[in-house]
Amino acid sequence: MDRPAGPSPLRRLLPGAPAAAGPRGSTLLRHLAGAVLAGTLVVLLTNQLAPYQNLQVARVCAFLCVTAGYTVLVGLNGQLSLGHGALMATGAYTVALVQRAFDERGVQGRWILPLSLLAAVAATALAGLVIGLAAARLRGPYLAGVTLAVATLVPAISTIFTGVFNGEQGLRFPAETPPAFLGAYFQPERWLAWIALLAALLTVLLLANLVRSRFGRSLRAVRDDEVAARLAGIHVARTQVLAFVVSAGCAGLGGGVYAVLTATVAPGKFPLELSLFLLMAIVIGGLGSLAGAVWGAVLLVALQDLPSLLTETFSLPSGLAQRLEGNLALAVFGLILIVVMLAAPGGLHGAVRTLAARLRARRRAH
Repeated sequence: MDRPAGPSPLRRLLPGAPAAAGPRGSTLLRHLAGAVLAGTLVVLLTNQLAPYQNLQVARVCAFLCVTAGYTVLVGLNGQLSLGHGALMATGAYTVALVQRAFDERGVQGRWILPLSLLAAVAATALAGLVIGLAAARLRGPYLAGVTLAVATLVPAISTIFTGVFNGEQGLRFPAETPPAFLGAYFQPERWLAWIALLAALLTVLLLANLVRSRFGRSLRAVRDDEVAARLAGIHVARTQVLAFVVSAGCAGLGGGVYAVLTATVAPGKFPLELSLFLLMAIVIGGLGSLAGAVWGAVLLVALQDLPSLLTETFSLPSGLAQRLEGNLALAVFGLILIVVMLAAPGGLHGAVRTLAARLRARRRAH
């Protein structure tokens, strides 16, 4: 797990402690410049990709919204949640219900999508508040058990209240189309990739500034030692609840964007395994690091597409292909997790940083 360099979070929160290096404004501008540069590069990349590849980019961005918020909760605050797949489903269903409500009333406009995504963030943040209030009283396996119950409860609700959620068939809503000014032949998948990219950049930008703020230092202090954090004047329970609210809101945004990519949402898209995939992704990418969340999001999409790639490449029998579809990604994910934890306990991002540091040291030596 990556640890912040320099004075400990508790030291920086104590009276008379030195302020963080660099003015706050410069940090914001640096993060904003990085987001603009990354966004520009991805936009240029989407102009060169085929439609299916642009959808893969969009899926990576949707998962990045989730993994970025998830790593703040687990990596920076030390709370274990196994229910983020259900929070994604909550956001996705919220977007579907809002979009369908406007469509049934004949209301149209580009503002509907941002409004529905904001509604998804609000709904999941409220769910995160409820879970967080329970989490503030629970620890370890008890907290994991509660969030695991949430992961199984949300899909069950969608099948019980079929009049609202349409059961296993799920909900369909109008697909998002490119604006007219982009031209009649503009690729719809590229437009979806841009939407998902904007959501991911906003999420990472906000979280990057959040983790560098006083609240971010409180998160790390509570993770490191709750007793010492409480003695330093930090409200531990409130910090933990707010961490859940922030993480849940990010999961809702990611789930909403994920639903927009296919203009449909169903319980089968958010199985229990998804929560396990999300947890393994941030551990493999690097806990406590937003850069590790990017690695995790890329890995999620790559491994979920692995069974179909093998089926197409080797022309496997249908029975074997179905078994691979359900088990191969999880098995490969688990194997990668074991290898990474043995070879690079800091995750892929930690391994990259270590390699870069060694290369710089070798260059100075010569």
